[in-house]
Amino acid sequence: MFERARMVMRMTTTLAILAVATIVLLGLWQYYTAAPWTRNGQVRVQVANIAPRVSGQIVEIHVADNQYVHRGDVLYTIDPFDFRVAVAQATARVNERQADMTLRLAQHQRRQQLSSASASAEEKQQFEAVAEQAKAQYAEALAAMSQARINLERTQVHSTVNGYVTNLTMRVGDFATAGVSDIQVIDADSFWVDGYFEETRLRGLYRGALMRIDLMGVPTPLWGHVESITRGISSTNAERSTQGLPSVNPVYTWVRLAQRIPVRIHIDTLPAGLTLSAGMTASVSMVLPDGRRPRLSWRTLFDGLKRLVAHPRPPNATLHTATAAAPLSDTDQTQ
Repeated sequence: MFERARMVMRMTTTLAILAVATIVLLGLWQYYTAAPWTRNGQVRVQVANIAPRVSGQIVEIHVADNQYVHRGDVLYTIDPFDFRVAVAQATARVNERQADMTLRLAQHQRRQQLSSASASAEEKQQFEAVAEQAKAQYAEALAAMSQARINLERTQVHSTVNGYVTNLTMRVGDFATAGVSDIQVIDADSFWVDGYFEETRLRGLYRGALMRIDLMGVPTPLWGHVESITRGISSTNAERSTQGLPSVNPVYTWVRLAQRIPVRIHIDTLPAGLTLSAGMTASVSMVLPDGRRPRLSWRTLFDGLKRLVAHPRPPNATLHTATAAAPLSDTDQTQ
């Protein structure tokens, strides 16, 4: 009797352990395979690298590091003295060309009114050409004056986006070079999250899918949706070697690590008072409209097992039947 009771107790304990293990395995299966998720997420942002259009010494800085600025706000000012002189010179040149053009046009009109006995046709043509040259020179002077004025306006460097000045290192007295970026502004309207999903967990992801974003150290989640999925990542085996041939790594391990594919996630809502910074670490997971993660049904589980043991027929098998039955060529037989 005692042996029988001990045997029943052993069987009961074994069944209980198996039941608990099954529940744990199903729970882990649900967590890891039912919905796409990753702990490898990061907050990203676009940065405007602002460069001056003219060169000169910086005489005023109107912003501070991490200050919020609006599009069009003046960031700093380049010494405008030389550019004001250039505008004055261009203006004087315009006045000179305008006076010369007026004189040449008057001379041309007087020659046109004279008879053939007083002014030959060749002389009239010469005065007409001189008048046209004066018009062209006046137009050139106007263009130069416009360029001088716009260069004077460009001594004030403006922000091109709404955002935050970051990593400000310039100081008064530095020399700004045209076309060389010297101040950066984070675009406050461009924050997004990149979720780097393993290729085995991309199934079920689609454009517009609802996503939960949990930032490290932030108790309140963020919510967003899938904006796009990256269509390609770099491959080391595609690098060119000698003669332009691909350099293929001969090392192959038994454990194959799944590649990570970037998924761009648009942020729809932000918790109040959250200071969002590019580079923050995030966990990202797909959710249903009610906020829960999708669950794996028994039917889906059985379908997955069926796919593992099934032998699907290639859709192009018929097209390649004749080719497979054909005899090998001389080259193939040699190989």
